[in-house]
Amino acid sequence: MDTAATAAPATPKPTAAYDSAALLDLVLQSLDDDKAEDIVTIDLRGRTAMADTMVIASGRSSRKVSSMAQKLLDRLKERFRLTARAEGKDIGDWVLVDTGDVVVHIFRPEVREFYQLEKMWLEPEGSDRPAR
Repeated sequence: MDTAATAAPATPKPTAAYDSAALLDLVLQSLDDDKAEDIVTIDLRGRTAMADTMVIASGRSSRKVSSMAQKLLDRLKERFRLTARAEGKDIGDWVLVDTGDVVVHIFRPEVREFYQLEKMWLEPEGSDRPAR
């Protein structure tokens, strides 16, 4: 019997080594895969020590917001063996996922509009540091 033909397809092994760019790539891919809306990436390097990047995205319902956050947490653990902290997942209006280097905020649109985090963190018009 040919075992190569019947063997299950190889699954990628988790990678323990990662950097800020790899975390950001995974976060953005996860949000895109889960159909997040209005994804904004803000470079925080040189502005705060809390993280290198902030990502803000929206989901249409509390269930969707919670689901996107849980899938992101699962993907971080699977790919990088990283257990990120999350707050707000049970309610689903605003979920914060803190990976260390990348902070992710996933909102329902009306909650996002109320808090307007982008206005606090985006560079003013005419600045030499555009948001990514």
